[in-house]
Amino acid sequence: MLVVSGCSFDTNELKGYPGIDSSTAVDGPPYGVDGLSGILNGTWEAGPNDSGPSVDSWFDAGRDSPSDAAVDFPSDSPLSPSVDAAVESPKDAAASDAAGDATDVRDVGTGGTTGSGGATGSGGISGGASGSGGVPASCAGLTATCGPSSESCCKSLLVPGGTFYRSYDGVDFTDMSYPATVADFYLDKYEITVGRFRQFVNAGMGTQGNPPASGAGANPLITGSGWDSTWNTNRPANTAGLEAAVKCDATYQTWTNTAGSNESQPMNCLDWYTAFAFCAWDGGRLPTEAEWNYAASGGSEQRYYPWSSPPTSTTIGDAVYCGGSCNGTQNVGSKSPKGDGKWGQSDLAGNVWEWMLDSYASPYENPCNNCADLTRASNRVIRGGGFYNYDKILRSALRWDNNPWSPNYYIGARCARTSP
Repeated sequence: MLVVSGCSFDTNELKGYPGIDSSTAVDGPPYGVDGLSGILNGTWEAGPNDSGPSVDSWFDAGRDSPSDAAVDFPSDSPLSPSVDAAVESPKDAAASDAAGDATDVRDVGTGGTTGSGGATGSGGISGGASGSGGVPASCAGLTATCGPSSESCCKSLLVPGGTFYRSYDGVDFTDMSYPATVADFYLDKYEITVGRFRQFVNAGMGTQGNPPASGAGANPLITGSGWDSTWNTNRPANTAGLEAAVKCDATYQTWTNTAGSNESQPMNCLDWYTAFAFCAWDGGRLPTEAEWNYAASGGSEQRYYPWSSPPTSTTIGDAVYCGGSCNGTQNVGSKSPKGDGKWGQSDLAGNVWEWMLDSYASPYENPCNNCADLTRASNRVIRGGGFYNYDKILRSALRWDNNPWSPNYYIGARCARTSP
Protein backbone atom coordinates (compact mmCIF):
# COMPACT_ATOMS: atom_id res chain seq x y z
CA MET A 1 0.00 0.00 0.00
CA LEU A 2 1.25 3.46 -0.97
CA VAL A 3 0.08 6.65 0.72
CA VAL A 4 0.44 9.89 -1.24
CA SER A 5 -0.89 13.21 0.06
CA GLY A 6 -3.39 11.45 2.30
CA CYS A 7 -4.61 9.06 -0.44
CA SER A 8 -3.97 5.34 -0.39
CA PHE A 9 -3.15 3.35 -3.53
CA ASP A 10 -2.52 -0.33 -4.03
CA THR A 11 0.84 -0.59 -5.77
CA ASN A 12 -0.81 -2.93 -8.27
CA GLU A 13 -2.74 0.10 -9.54
CA LEU A 14 0.57 1.51 -10.70
CA LYS A 15 2.07 -1.68 -12.09
CA GLY A 16 0.57 -1.37 -15.54
CA TYR A 17 3.04 1.28 -16.58
CA PRO A 18 6.58 0.52 -17.71
CA GLY A 19 9.08 1.77 -15.18
CA ILE A 20 6.56 1.52 -12.32
CA ASP A 21 6.11 -1.71 -10.42
CA SER A 22 5.44 -2.83 -6.87
CA SER A 23 9.10 -2.38 -5.94
CA THR A 24 9.41 1.17 -7.27
CA ALA A 25 9.60 3.93 -4.65
CA VAL A 26 7.09 6.13 -6.41
CA ASP A 27 6.38 8.12 -3.26
CA GLY A 28 9.78 9.76 -3.23
CA PRO A 29 12.44 11.12 -5.56
CA PRO A 30 12.66 11.27 -8.50
CA TYR A 31 8.85 11.36 -8.78
CA GLY A 32 7.92 13.81 -6.04
CA VAL A 33 4.92 13.43 -3.77
CA ASP A 34 3.09 16.48 -5.06
CA GLY A 35 3.65 15.56 -8.68
CA LEU A 36 2.55 11.98 -8.17
CA SER A 37 -0.56 13.11 -6.33
CA GLY A 38 -1.50 15.30 -9.26
CA ILE A 39 -0.99 12.46 -11.68
CA LEU A 40 -3.10 10.05 -9.69
CA ASN A 41 -6.00 12.42 -9.21
CA GLY A 42 -6.03 13.54 -12.82
CA THR A 43 -5.13 17.21 -12.31
CA TRP A 44 -1.53 17.07 -13.42
CA GLU A 45 -0.45 18.74 -16.65
CA ALA A 46 2.94 18.11 -18.15
CA GLY A 47 5.29 20.79 -19.24
CA PRO A 48 8.32 20.97 -21.56
CA ASN A 49 9.63 17.91 -23.28
CA ASP A 50 13.22 16.71 -23.36
CA SER A 51 14.51 19.09 -20.70
CA GLY A 52 15.70 16.61 -18.08
CA PRO A 53 19.20 16.69 -16.67
CA SER A 54 20.40 13.95 -19.01
CA VAL A 55 18.32 12.60 -21.86
CA ASP A 56 20.47 9.47 -21.90
CA SER A 57 18.94 8.36 -18.61
CA TRP A 58 16.06 10.75 -17.84
CA PHE A 59 13.58 12.98 -19.53
CA ASP A 60 11.49 15.55 -17.79
CA ALA A 61 7.89 14.48 -18.18
CA GLY A 62 6.61 17.69 -16.64
CA ARG A 63 7.32 20.53 -14.29
CA ASP A 64 3.80 21.83 -13.82
CA SER A 65 2.34 19.66 -11.09
CA PRO A 66 -0.27 21.25 -8.83
CA SER A 67 2.50 22.34 -6.47
CA ASP A 68 5.02 23.21 -9.20
CA ALA A 69 7.09 20.23 -8.22
CA ALA A 70 9.33 18.65 -10.82
CA VAL A 71 7.93 15.29 -11.88
CA ASP A 72 10.72 13.37 -13.54
CA PHE A 73 10.00 9.89 -14.88
CA PRO A 74 12.60 7.34 -15.95
CA SER A 75 13.36 7.33 -19.66
CA ASP A 76 12.29 3.70 -19.82
CA SER A 77 8.69 4.69 -19.07
CA PRO A 78 6.55 6.17 -21.83
CA LEU A 79 3.70 6.81 -19.43
CA SER A 80 2.97 8.42 -16.14
CA PRO A 81 1.55 6.06 -13.49
CA SER A 82 -1.99 7.20 -14.29
CA VAL A 83 -4.07 5.88 -17.12
CA ASP A 84 -6.11 9.07 -17.46
CA ALA A 85 -3.16 11.42 -17.07
CA ALA A 86 -1.61 9.92 -20.16
CA VAL A 87 -3.94 11.64 -22.60
CA GLU A 88 -1.92 13.42 -25.24
CA SER A 89 -3.06 16.66 -26.81
CA PRO A 90 -1.58 18.09 -30.01
CA LYS A 91 -1.78 21.68 -28.83
CA ASP A 92 -1.03 23.84 -25.82
CA ALA A 93 -3.37 24.43 -22.89
CA ALA A 94 -6.03 21.99 -24.04
CA ALA A 95 -8.70 21.56 -21.40
CA SER A 96 -9.48 18.22 -19.83
CA ASP A 97 -11.99 16.37 -21.96
CA ALA A 98 -15.50 15.40 -21.02
CA ALA A 99 -14.35 12.03 -19.72
CA GLY A 100 -12.30 13.79 -17.04
CA ASP A 101 -8.91 12.93 -18.47
CA ALA A 102 -6.04 15.31 -17.68
CA THR A 103 -4.36 16.67 -20.77
CA ASP A 104 -0.65 16.03 -21.12
CA VAL A 105 0.69 18.97 -23.08
CA ARG A 106 4.33 18.50 -23.95
CA ASP A 107 5.79 21.19 -26.16
CA VAL A 108 9.32 21.18 -27.44
CA GLY A 109 11.55 22.24 -24.56
CA THR A 110 15.05 23.48 -24.17
CA GLY A 111 16.51 20.03 -24.66
CA GLY A 112 14.86 19.60 -28.06
CA THR A 113 15.74 21.08 -31.41
CA THR A 114 13.34 23.76 -32.51
CA GLY A 115 12.42 24.21 -36.11
CA SER A 116 9.69 25.16 -38.52
CA GLY A 117 7.95 21.82 -38.53
CA GLY A 118 7.89 18.70 -40.59
CA ALA A 119 8.97 18.16 -44.15
CA THR A 120 6.86 17.51 -47.20
CA GLY A 121 7.84 17.05 -50.78
CA SER A 122 8.12 14.68 -53.67
CA GLY A 123 11.67 13.49 -53.27
CA GLY A 124 13.19 10.69 -51.27
CA ILE A 125 15.00 7.43 -51.83
CA SER A 126 13.33 4.11 -51.22
CA GLY A 127 16.24 1.80 -50.65
CA GLY A 128 16.06 -1.67 -49.16
CA ALA A 129 16.29 -5.33 -49.92
CA SER A 130 13.78 -7.84 -51.17
CA GLY A 131 13.88 -11.59 -51.44
CA SER A 132 13.11 -13.78 -54.40
CA GLY A 133 9.89 -13.07 -56.29
CA GLY A 134 9.44 -9.71 -54.56
CA VAL A 135 9.13 -11.27 -51.11
CA PRO A 136 10.53 -8.96 -48.43
CA ALA A 137 13.99 -10.02 -47.32
CA SER A 138 12.81 -10.84 -43.82
CA CYS A 139 10.40 -13.49 -45.15
CA ALA A 140 12.58 -15.06 -47.82
CA GLY A 141 12.53 -18.78 -46.96
CA LEU A 142 10.66 -18.09 -43.72
CA THR A 143 7.80 -20.40 -42.81
CA ALA A 144 4.41 -18.68 -42.79
CA THR A 145 3.35 -18.78 -39.13
CA CYS A 146 1.48 -15.55 -38.41
CA GLY A 147 -2.13 -15.10 -37.42
CA PRO A 148 -4.83 -17.74 -36.97
CA SER A 149 -4.41 -18.99 -40.55
CA SER A 150 -0.58 -19.19 -40.44
CA GLU A 151 -0.02 -16.73 -43.25
CA SER A 152 3.09 -14.81 -44.26
CA CYS A 153 4.40 -12.64 -41.45
CA CYS A 154 5.28 -10.07 -44.14
CA LYS A 155 1.76 -9.64 -45.48
CA SER A 156 1.18 -5.96 -46.20
CA LEU A 157 -2.26 -4.43 -46.69
CA LEU A 158 -3.39 -1.37 -48.60
CA VAL A 159 -4.54 1.63 -46.59
CA PRO A 160 -6.47 3.84 -49.02
CA GLY A 161 -5.53 7.47 -48.54
CA GLY A 162 -7.84 10.17 -47.29
CA THR A 163 -8.32 12.97 -44.78
CA PHE A 164 -9.00 12.72 -41.05
CA TYR A 165 -8.42 14.60 -37.79
CA ARG A 166 -5.27 13.76 -35.88
CA SER A 167 -5.66 12.60 -32.27
CA TYR A 168 -9.43 12.88 -32.45
CA ASP A 169 -12.03 10.26 -31.56
CA GLY A 170 -15.13 12.30 -30.75
CA VAL A 171 -15.29 10.86 -27.23
CA ASP A 172 -12.22 11.61 -25.13
CA PHE A 173 -10.30 13.58 -27.76
CA THR A 174 -12.55 16.26 -29.21
CA ASP A 175 -10.14 18.78 -30.77
CA MET A 176 -10.65 18.90 -34.54
CA SER A 177 -7.97 21.55 -35.14
CA TYR A 178 -5.50 19.28 -36.89
CA PRO A 179 -6.73 17.73 -40.13
CA ALA A 180 -4.28 15.60 -42.11
CA THR A 181 -4.28 14.05 -45.55
CA VAL A 182 -2.31 10.93 -46.41
CA ALA A 183 -1.83 9.21 -49.76
CA ASP A 184 -2.39 5.50 -50.35
CA PHE A 185 0.21 3.35 -48.62
CA TYR A 186 0.70 -0.20 -47.45
CA LEU A 187 1.04 -1.09 -43.79
CA ASP A 188 2.23 -4.52 -42.70
CA LYS A 189 -0.49 -6.62 -41.17
CA TYR A 190 1.81 -7.75 -38.38
CA GLU A 191 4.39 -6.19 -36.13
CA ILE A 192 7.98 -7.22 -36.85
CA THR A 193 8.42 -10.73 -35.49
CA VAL A 194 11.42 -12.36 -33.87
CA GLY A 195 11.70 -14.71 -36.86
CA ARG A 196 11.81 -11.85 -39.32
CA PHE A 197 14.35 -9.98 -37.21
CA ARG A 198 16.51 -13.12 -37.11
CA GLN A 199 16.82 -12.90 -40.90
CA PHE A 200 18.10 -9.33 -40.46
CA VAL A 201 20.64 -10.41 -37.85
CA ASN A 202 21.76 -13.44 -39.85
CA ALA A 203 22.36 -11.19 -42.85
CA GLY A 204 24.79 -9.18 -40.74
CA MET A 205 22.73 -6.03 -41.02
CA GLY A 206 22.03 -3.22 -38.57
CA THR A 207 25.63 -2.73 -37.46
CA GLN A 208 28.25 -0.06 -38.02
CA GLY A 209 29.78 -2.37 -40.58
CA ASN A 210 26.49 -2.82 -42.47
CA PRO A 211 24.28 0.21 -41.88
CA PRO A 212 21.54 1.28 -44.29
CA ALA A 213 22.65 3.23 -47.33
CA SER A 214 22.28 6.97 -47.06
CA GLY A 215 18.67 7.86 -47.94
CA ALA A 216 17.38 4.29 -47.54
CA GLY A 217 13.98 3.76 -45.95
CA ALA A 218 12.61 7.11 -47.09
CA ASN A 219 8.98 7.97 -47.64
CA PRO A 220 9.04 8.97 -51.32
CA LEU A 221 6.64 11.83 -50.60
CA ILE A 222 8.76 13.36 -47.83
CA THR A 223 12.10 14.90 -48.68
CA GLY A 224 14.90 14.10 -46.25
CA SER A 225 13.08 11.23 -44.54
CA GLY A 226 15.64 8.53 -45.38
CA TRP A 227 18.58 7.18 -43.40
CA ASP A 228 21.12 9.79 -42.35
CA SER A 229 24.67 8.42 -42.49
CA THR A 230 25.52 10.38 -39.33
CA TRP A 231 23.32 7.85 -37.52
CA ASN A 232 25.77 5.07 -38.30
CA THR A 233 27.61 5.74 -35.07
CA ASN A 234 24.42 4.87 -33.19
CA ARG A 235 24.63 1.31 -34.46
CA PRO A 236 26.31 -1.56 -32.57
CA ALA A 237 29.81 -2.30 -33.74
CA ASN A 238 28.98 -5.85 -34.80
CA THR A 239 26.30 -8.55 -34.78
CA ALA A 240 27.21 -9.67 -31.27
CA GLY A 241 26.63 -6.12 -30.09
CA LEU A 242 23.26 -6.00 -31.83
CA GLU A 243 22.17 -9.26 -30.22
CA ALA A 244 23.22 -7.95 -26.83
CA ALA A 245 21.28 -4.73 -27.36
CA VAL A 246 17.99 -6.50 -28.09
CA LYS A 247 18.24 -8.53 -24.90
CA CYS A 248 17.17 -5.54 -22.84
CA ASP A 249 15.04 -7.22 -20.17
CA ALA A 250 15.56 -10.72 -18.81
CA THR A 251 11.86 -11.13 -18.07
CA TYR A 252 10.14 -9.69 -21.12
CA GLN A 253 12.63 -9.65 -24.02
CA THR A 254 11.47 -11.78 -26.95
CA TRP A 255 14.82 -12.27 -28.72
CA THR A 256 16.76 -15.50 -28.30
CA ASN A 257 20.14 -16.11 -29.92
CA THR A 258 18.87 -19.38 -31.39
CA ALA A 259 15.45 -19.97 -32.95
CA GLY A 260 12.84 -21.27 -30.53
CA SER A 261 9.24 -20.79 -29.50
CA ASN A 262 9.30 -17.00 -29.83
CA GLU A 263 9.64 -16.75 -33.61
CA SER A 264 6.07 -15.46 -34.07
CA GLN A 265 6.27 -13.07 -31.11
CA PRO A 266 6.66 -9.35 -31.79
CA MET A 267 10.29 -8.30 -31.70
CA ASN A 268 10.76 -5.95 -28.76
CA CYS A 269 13.77 -4.17 -27.27
CA LEU A 270 14.15 -2.24 -30.52
CA ASP A 271 15.53 1.27 -30.44
CA TRP A 272 14.33 3.66 -33.14
CA TYR A 273 17.49 3.35 -35.24
CA THR A 274 17.29 -0.44 -35.28
CA ALA A 275 13.62 -0.35 -36.27
CA PHE A 276 14.39 2.14 -39.05
CA ALA A 277 17.33 0.05 -40.29
CA PHE A 278 15.25 -3.13 -40.31
CA CYS A 279 12.39 -1.64 -42.30
CA ALA A 280 14.79 -0.03 -44.78
CA TRP A 281 16.58 -3.37 -45.31
CA ASP A 282 13.22 -5.11 -45.73
CA GLY A 283 12.20 -2.82 -48.57
CA GLY A 284 9.94 -0.68 -46.41
CA ARG A 285 10.08 2.24 -44.03
CA LEU A 286 8.72 3.42 -40.69
CA PRO A 287 5.21 4.85 -41.00
CA THR A 288 4.69 8.52 -40.40
CA GLU A 289 2.68 9.36 -37.31
CA ALA A 290 -0.12 10.69 -39.52
CA GLU A 291 -0.22 7.44 -41.53
CA TRP A 292 -0.30 5.24 -38.45
CA ASN A 293 -2.93 7.38 -36.70
CA TYR A 294 -5.02 7.32 -39.89
CA ALA A 295 -4.86 3.51 -40.10
CA ALA A 296 -5.62 3.00 -36.40
CA SER A 297 -8.52 5.47 -36.57
CA GLY A 298 -10.08 3.80 -39.59
CA GLY A 299 -9.47 6.98 -41.55
CA SER A 300 -12.37 9.40 -41.40
CA GLU A 301 -14.31 6.98 -39.14
CA GLN A 302 -12.14 8.31 -36.29
CA ARG A 303 -12.35 5.08 -34.30
CA TYR A 304 -11.88 5.14 -30.54
CA TYR A 305 -9.99 1.84 -30.74
CA PRO A 306 -8.79 0.36 -34.05
CA TRP A 307 -11.65 -2.17 -33.92
CA SER A 308 -14.40 0.12 -32.60
CA SER A 309 -17.78 -0.41 -34.28
CA PRO A 310 -19.51 1.98 -34.19
CA PRO A 311 -16.45 4.26 -34.22
CA THR A 312 -17.30 5.83 -30.86
CA SER A 313 -17.65 2.47 -29.11
CA THR A 314 -15.44 2.31 -26.03
CA THR A 315 -15.73 -1.47 -25.74
CA ILE A 316 -12.19 -2.73 -25.32
CA GLY A 317 -12.69 -5.84 -27.44
CA ASP A 318 -9.80 -8.16 -28.20
CA ALA A 319 -6.26 -6.92 -27.76
CA VAL A 320 -3.06 -8.06 -26.05
CA TYR A 321 -3.15 -5.97 -22.88
CA CYS A 322 -3.58 -6.70 -19.20
CA GLY A 323 -2.90 -3.72 -16.97
CA GLY A 324 0.25 -5.19 -15.49
CA SER A 325 -1.06 -8.69 -14.83
CA CYS A 326 0.15 -10.67 -17.85
CA ASN A 327 3.40 -12.49 -18.48
CA GLY A 328 4.44 -10.76 -21.69
CA THR A 329 3.71 -10.42 -25.38
CA GLN A 330 1.72 -12.92 -27.43
CA ASN A 331 2.17 -14.16 -30.99
CA VAL A 332 1.33 -11.43 -33.50
CA GLY A 333 -2.24 -11.64 -34.74
CA SER A 334 -3.29 -13.85 -31.83
CA LYS A 335 -6.50 -11.80 -31.44
CA SER A 336 -7.19 -11.57 -35.18
CA PRO A 337 -9.60 -10.92 -36.73
CA LYS A 338 -11.48 -9.47 -33.73
CA GLY A 339 -8.66 -7.11 -32.78
CA ASP A 340 -7.89 -5.95 -36.31
CA GLY A 341 -8.24 -2.42 -37.64
CA LYS A 342 -10.45 -1.31 -40.53
CA TRP A 343 -7.96 -2.41 -43.19
CA GLY A 344 -6.97 -5.67 -41.52
CA GLN A 345 -3.83 -4.77 -39.54
CA SER A 346 -3.47 -6.74 -36.30
CA ASP A 347 -2.24 -5.46 -32.93
CA LEU A 348 -2.44 -1.79 -33.81
CA ALA A 349 -3.36 -1.51 -30.14
CA GLY A 350 -1.63 -3.70 -27.57
CA ASN A 351 1.21 -6.24 -27.66
CA VAL A 352 4.03 -3.68 -28.15
CA TRP A 353 4.22 0.06 -28.73
CA GLU A 354 5.34 0.93 -32.26
CA TRP A 355 7.93 3.45 -33.43
CA MET A 356 6.89 6.24 -35.82
CA LEU A 357 9.14 8.10 -38.24
CA ASP A 358 8.30 11.42 -36.58
CA SER A 359 10.02 13.29 -33.83
CA TYR A 360 7.72 14.13 -30.91
CA ALA A 361 6.67 17.76 -31.14
CA SER A 362 3.62 19.80 -30.24
CA PRO A 363 1.54 21.32 -31.68
CA TYR A 364 1.08 19.15 -34.76
CA GLU A 365 2.16 20.54 -38.10
CA ASN A 366 -0.80 22.27 -39.70
CA PRO A 367 -1.70 21.88 -42.47
CA CYS A 368 -0.52 18.30 -42.95
CA ASN A 369 -0.42 16.82 -46.43
CA ASN A 370 1.68 13.64 -46.34
CA CYS A 371 3.69 15.31 -43.59
CA ALA A 372 6.17 14.14 -41.00
CA ASP A 373 7.89 16.11 -38.27
CA LEU A 374 11.54 15.24 -38.70
CA THR A 375 13.49 17.77 -36.67
CA ARG A 376 11.58 19.64 -33.96
CA ALA A 377 12.47 17.34 -31.06
CA SER A 378 15.05 14.71 -30.19
CA ASN A 379 12.59 12.06 -29.00
CA ARG A 380 10.56 9.95 -31.43
CA VAL A 381 6.88 9.14 -31.34
CA ILE A 382 5.55 5.76 -30.20
CA ARG A 383 1.92 4.68 -30.55
CA GLY A 384 -0.45 1.83 -29.87
CA GLY A 385 0.15 0.86 -26.26
CA GLY A 386 1.56 -2.44 -25.09
CA PHE A 387 0.77 -5.67 -23.32
CA TYR A 388 1.48 -4.20 -19.89
CA ASN A 389 -0.91 -1.25 -20.20
CA TYR A 390 -4.50 -0.58 -19.23
CA ASP A 391 -7.30 -0.27 -21.77
CA LYS A 392 -7.33 3.53 -22.17
CA ILE A 393 -3.68 3.55 -23.22
CA LEU A 394 -4.74 1.63 -26.34
CA ARG A 395 -6.88 4.46 -27.73
CA SER A 396 -6.16 5.32 -31.35
CA ALA A 397 -5.77 9.03 -30.61
CA LEU A 398 -3.15 8.69 -27.89
CA ARG A 399 0.53 9.42 -28.57
CA TRP A 400 3.73 9.27 -26.55
CA ASP A 401 7.47 9.43 -27.11
CA ASN A 402 10.73 7.74 -26.19
CA ASN A 403 14.45 8.33 -26.58
CA PRO A 404 15.34 6.98 -30.05
CA TRP A 405 18.46 5.21 -28.79
CA SER A 406 16.70 3.51 -25.88
CA PRO A 407 15.69 -0.16 -26.39
CA ASN A 408 12.78 -1.14 -24.16
CA TYR A 409 10.79 -4.32 -23.67
CA TYR A 410 7.51 -2.58 -24.46
CA ILE A 411 8.56 -1.11 -27.84
CA GLY A 412 8.66 -2.83 -31.22
CA ALA A 413 7.75 -1.67 -34.73
CA ARG A 414 5.76 -2.29 -37.88
CA CYS A 415 6.86 -1.38 -41.40
CA ALA A 416 5.01 0.70 -43.96
CA ARG A 417 5.56 0.36 -47.70
CA THR A 418 4.91 2.27 -50.90
CA SER A 419 3.96 -0.98 -52.65
CA PRO A 420 3.29 -4.49 -51.25
